[in-house]
Amino acid sequence: MSLSTARSFLSEACYGEQELDANSALMELDKGLRSGKPGEQCEAVVLFPKLFQKYPFPILINSAFLKLADIFRLGNNFLRLCVLKVTQQSEKHLEKILNVDEFVKRVFSVIHSNDPVARAITLRMLGSLASIIPERKNAHHSIRQSLDSHDNVEVEAAIFAAASFSAQSKDFAAGICNKVSEMIQGLDNPVELKLKLIPMLQHMHHDASLASSSRELLQDLVNSYPSTPMVIVSLHTFTQLAASSLIDIPKQLQLLLQYLKDDPRQAVKRLAVNDLKFLAKKAPHLWLRENTQTLCECALAVPYNSLKLGMLSVLSTLSGTIAIKQYFSSMTGGSSVPPRLTDLVKLAQECCYHSNLAVAAHGVIVLSNIAISCPEKDVVQLEQDTVLGVESLLMLCSQDSSSSAQATLKTVLTSLVKLLKSRPNLSQSAVDFLLGQLHLSCDSSRVLMCHALSAIATHLPVLGDGMLGDLVDLYRVASHSSTDKQQELLVSLATVIFVASQSSLSAEVKTVIKQQLENVANGWTVYRIARQASRMGCHEFSSELYQCLRTRVASEHFYFWLNSLKEFSQAEQCLTHVEDGDYSGAMTAIAEALRSYQKGIASLTAASTPLSPLTFQCDFIKLRIDTLQALSQLICTCNSLKTSPPPAIATTIALTSGNDLQRCGRISMQMKVCMDEFRSLAARYADLHQSSFDADYATLRNVELQQQSCLLVSHVIEALILDPQTAGFQDYGTLGSVQTESEYERRMTSVFNRVLEEVESLGKKHPPVSHLLALSPSPRTPSEPIPVQNNQQLTLKVEGVVQHGSTPGLFRKIQSVCLNVTSVLQSKTGPDYKIPLEAKMNEIEQRVEPHNDYFSTQFLLNFSILGTHTVTVEASVVDESGIEWKTGPKTTVSVKSLEDPYSQQLRHQLQQGGAQPAPQRSAYARF
Repeated sequence: MSLSTARSFLSEACYGEQELDANSALMELDKGLRSGKPGEQCEAVVLFPKLFQKYPFPILINSAFLKLADIFRLGNNFLRLCVLKVTQQSEKHLEKILNVDEFVKRVFSVIHSNDPVARAITLRMLGSLASIIPERKNAHHSIRQSLDSHDNVEVEAAIFAAASFSAQSKDFAAGICNKVSEMIQGLDNPVELKLKLIPMLQHMHHDASLASSSRELLQDLVNSYPSTPMVIVSLHTFTQLAASSLIDIPKQLQLLLQYLKDDPRQAVKRLAVNDLKFLAKKAPHLWLRENTQTLCECALAVPYNSLKLGMLSVLSTLSGTIAIKQYFSSMTGGSSVPPRLTDLVKLAQECCYHSNLAVAAHGVIVLSNIAISCPEKDVVQLEQDTVLGVESLLMLCSQDSSSSAQATLKTVLTSLVKLLKSRPNLSQSAVDFLLGQLHLSCDSSRVLMCHALSAIATHLPVLGDGMLGDLVDLYRVASHSSTDKQQELLVSLATVIFVASQSSLSAEVKTVIKQQLENVANGWTVYRIARQASRMGCHEFSSELYQCLRTRVASEHFYFWLNSLKEFSQAEQCLTHVEDGDYSGAMTAIAEALRSYQKGIASLTAASTPLSPLTFQCDFIKLRIDTLQALSQLICTCNSLKTSPPPAIATTIALTSGNDLQRCGRISMQMKVCMDEFRSLAARYADLHQSSFDADYATLRNVELQQQSCLLVSHVIEALILDPQTAGFQDYGTLGSVQTESEYERRMTSVFNRVLEEVESLGKKHPPVSHLLALSPSPRTPSEPIPVQNNQQLTLKVEGVVQHGSTPGLFRKIQSVCLNVTSVLQSKTGPDYKIPLEAKMNEIEQRVEPHNDYFSTQFLLNFSILGTHTVTVEASVVDESGIEWKTGPKTTVSVKSLEDPYSQQLRHQLQQGGAQPAPQRSAYARF
C-alpha cells in the first residue's frame, strides 16, 4: 500500500489535484526500503529519481541518499545495483548531499567484502561519485588495488572508476598514469584488458607534461601494436586527448591524414574519417591548406563510396568555416589560387553527378559554400556549375519518395537557398526551374520545394508576382485525398501563395483555397493555413478561416482562443487600408480596430487556464491596444490645432511667462501628455522583452521594434514641438541599423501589422524557464513573521532550482541567476522619532552561477529598527550575453524586529525606578 501511495505522490499532478509535501513522499519510500520483501525494496529504490526531480532541495536529497547508502551497505548485490543506477541517474543532484563523509563511509564499507561482485559494484559507485569526492585518498588506493585483482568483473569496475577519477582529479591522473602505462605495456595482461585501459588516457590532459607523456605512450602503442583493434582504440584516444589539450590538434590532424592515406585497412580509414570530422567541428581554424589538400587527394583516389562519402562530409563541414578561406589563400600570401584549378573544386564537381545521392549532395554543399565564400569575379563559372548540379539532383530526387532521396533533396534545397541569398542574380532562373518541377514531383518533394520557394520569396519579394499564377494553378489540382502528405502540401502551397501575394489576396485566390479546404482539408490543416495567413498579413482571409473553425473544437478554451484570433485578425484588417494624410479615415480605422481588440482580449482571457495562462499573449495584446489608443490620441491632438488655434494673446503670455511653448496654446500640454504616454509604452515593451527569456529571436525582435517605434514617436514630438533646440536624434542612432537585417525589418512601416505572428507562435505551449525558491529560516505558518533581535543580523539562505521547459537552452542559455533581496519597514513599534527613508529600506543584489540547475547563497540582513519588516526575494536570470531577464519568481516573508533582552531589562528598570531614561544615543537622536 505504501508504494502505491508513493507512486501517486510522485506522479505528475493533474489540474485540481493536491500535491503532498516532500517529507510525506520520503516517509512512504522509507517504508518500502524497510520492507522485508526484496521486491518492494527494489521498487522503492527506483522511485527515488522521481522524488529528486519533484523535490530537488538539499535537505531531502541528503536524507534520501543516506537511506540509500544504508540499503547499499546492508542489502544484497541486486539492491546495490539498483542504488548504483539511481546514483548515476541522479548525477546532477550529488552536490546537494550535505553529509558527504557519512554517505561515502557507508558506501565504502562494502569495499572490504569478500564478494568480488560487491566490490565491483562499490567501485562503480565510487566512480559515479567522483565529482564530489575527487581527492579521497582511500578511494584512490582501493582503485589502484583493484586494478591488480584476478577477477575480471572487479578489474573492469576499477577501470571505470579510474577513468572517472582521472577526469576529475589531477593528482589521481598523475599518479595512475604510470600504473596504466605498465599494465598496457606488460606482457601478462591480455589484449582485451589493454583495449579497455587505453581510453583512460584521454583524461590525462590536466597539465602539459601529463598530456605529453600520455601522447608519447599512445604513439608507442600505435607503433608497437599494429593490429586493427589496437590502432583504432589508440587513434581515437589520441584524438580525444588532442581535442582536450588543444595544442596538439595540428599534430593529430597530420597523424590521422597519414593513416587515411597510407593504411590499407578500411576500418582504420573509417575511424580516421570520423575523427577528422570531429576535429573539423571542434577546431576548423587549425586546419592548414596542406591538411585540406591531403584530404582532397585521398577523396579523389579512394574507390569506395562509403569512404568517399565520409571524406566529403568532412570537407562539407570545413567548407562552411574559415578553413575554406585558408585553403584558397596562397602559401606565399600574395595572390590567391583560382578556385576552378584546385583539387577541392574538381572533387566537388566530380561528385555532383555521382550515382550515390548522399555523395552528390555533399558535392553540391561544397560547391555552394565555395561560391558563397569566394569573390564574385572568381566564381562566375562555379556558380553555373553549382546551379546545374542542384538542378540535376532536384530532377533525380523530386520524383522519389524514399527517405534517402528526401534527405538529399532537403540538403540540396537548403544549399540552394543559401546560395541565392548570397547571389540574387541567380534567383529568377532557379525559381522558374522549381515551379516547373513542382508539377512533376511527388507530394513529399513538393512540400520541401514549397518551403524553399517561401524562403526565396521572403528574401526577394520582387519574385512573388511571377510565381503566383503557377502556384494557384497547382493548388487547384493539389489534393484529392486526406492523407498526411496531402494535408502538409495544402499548408505549404498556401504559405507560398501568401508570401507571393504580399498581404493582398485576390478573390480568385481565396476561392481556390477555400474550395480545396472544403473538399479535403481537416480542421488542423485549416488552422495551420489560417495561422500562416495571419503571419503573412492576409488578415481578412485568416479571419474568415478562424470564423469557420470556432464551432469545430471540443473545448470552450479552444473556442475562445479561436474567437480571439478572429477578432485580432479583423482588427488588423481595419488598419491595412489606412492611407497617408487621411487622418479622418485613420481615426475611424483605429476605432474599429480597438473595438475588435477589446472583444479579442476578453476572449483571450477566457481562453487561459492555470496550466496555460497565456501571460505573454495577453500582455502583448494589451500593449497593442494601448499603442493604438496613444496613436489615436496623438492624431486628435494634432487635429485640435486646426479646430482650436492659439489665442491672439498667446505671444504676450509666452513673453510674460518666459515659456516659449505658450505660443502654441494648450496643444503644448497635450503634446507633452502624448510624449509621456509613448515613453511609458516603450518602458512597458522593454519590461515585456526582459521577462520573455524563452521567446524566440523573431518574437523578441518584434517587441524590440515596437519599443523603438514608441521611443521614436516620443522623441519626434520632443524634437519638433516641445524642445527643438536641445533635442536631437544622436541617442537614437541604432534605429537605422535595426531596419537592415532582413526584409521583414526593412519594412518598418508595417511592423504594427505583425502582431499575430508573436501571439500565435507562443501558443505552442513552450514551458518557460522558472525557478523554485526556498528560504531559510522560514516561518511556521505563512502569516507568522520570523523573529529577530534588533542587535543581531539575520542570515537569510536562499536556495533554488532552475526549471527548464521541454527543450532547455532552445534560444539562449542561463549564465547566472541574479537574486535581489529588499527589506521594507511596514510598521514601527519602537520610540516615535522620524526615520530617514534609507533606513526604512535595504536592498542587496547578488549573482550566483547554477550548477546542475541548483544554486544557493546567503544574505546578511540588518533590522535595527523595531517593527515588522517585509523581505522580498526576486530571482532573474542572466544569459551568456550578460542580458538580465525578469523571469521571477518573487517570494515574500515577514520579519519582526524585537528589542534585545538587555536593553529591554534596562528600560524596565529605569521605568520602575521612576527615573527618566537617558535619550538614546543613535544616529536618529537629532531627529
